[in-house]
Amino acid sequence: MSEVFDASVLAAKLPGTWCVEATNFPMWLDGTRHNPEFSYETAEGDELTFADTVSYTTRDGDQKTIVGTDRLRGDEFVWRGQGWLKVLTSRWQVVGADDAFDTIVLRFSRSRLTPAGIDVLTRKGVEVPVVRTTVAHATDQFGLTAEDFASLTWLS
Repeated sequence: MSEVFDASVLAAKLPGTWCVEATNFPMWLDGTRHNPEFSYETAEGDELTFADTVSYTTRDGDQKTIVGTDRLRGDEFVWRGQGWLKVLTSRWQVVGADDAFDTIVLRFSRSRLTPAGIDVLTRKGVEVPVVRTTVAHATDQFGLTAEDFASLTWLS
């Protein structure tokens, strides 16, 4: 059963940089993008809003970024790209976390350009041992079914 985290918890716990440990999202599995990281910074606004930067390394070693804004709408965030990506949106939510909120699971809804997907993230700079085992033994806490867990590819 996935947990719904309220805005105050997300505002306090989500800011920072996160490393993708496992995923079933094709963008991270096609071999062209490596070491994906998500950074969230609280932005001004009436509702909970984050400035969002996704960074990764290309096959050639170049560093690339995707910048957007995430606004909390109900129990999910609506991401909108910036620059030429402004026409794109996607929806995602935090569906589970460990007690320290150092490992989280994001679930992405299908968008016009991407399929639905799942990412397991750990907070950058925090040593989180045996993430795979921890998530495997607490799939309910992380908002995952056995099928969801089996669909993941572990990047590290």
